Amino acid sequence: MDLTLAREALKRYFGYSSFRPLQAEIIQAVYDKKDALVLMPTGGGKSICYQIPAITLPGTAVVISPLISLMKDQVEGLNANGVRAAYLNSSLSTLEQRAVEDDFFNQSIDLLYISPEKLLSTGFLPLLKSAKVNLFAIDEAHCISAWGHDFRKEYTQMKFLKKEFKDIPILALTATADKLTRKDII
Repeated sequence: MDLTLAREALKRYFGYSSFRPLQAEIIQAVYDKKDALVLMPTGGGKSICYQIPAITLPGTAVVISPLISLMKDQVEGLNANGVRAAYLNSSLSTLEQRAVEDDFFNQSIDLLYISPEKLLSTGFLPLLKSAKVNLFAIDEAHCISAWGHDFRKEYTQMKFLKKEFKDIPILALTATADKLTRKDII
């Protein structure tokens, strides 16, 4: 897949006429079904690297994010721009969670934001296996590393994604990772 559709989505949903440095290459890697570690400064455009493929590829991108407030902000911003996005976390009622899960299964959303705890919950894996996932994006990926400043043990348990979903690309995104942390993430 070439980047024509990606550029059109960038303009339509985000109002930008061109990508920032490295964004196009990362998006192309996703299109080519390759994994990538994305290290960009805060405000550098990491989110675009998974949001554009999520919008332009069939299926749904699953974004693993550690912060409920960040999920909410991202989803509200995307929805305001016309992007079909939702989140699953403890702030939702059982009925609201069921509606989001149905939308995910029915491919009615382009991006699904979840916490690492939700990803690892026993009831979520069957849904994940039955839905059409086009990408896994692990936000704040420095949390994977014991050397990172926000280590969370749930992040270390996400290795199963590569085993269970061999053909689905994974982006690990962070603004802060020294050489040891990057090695640990990879």
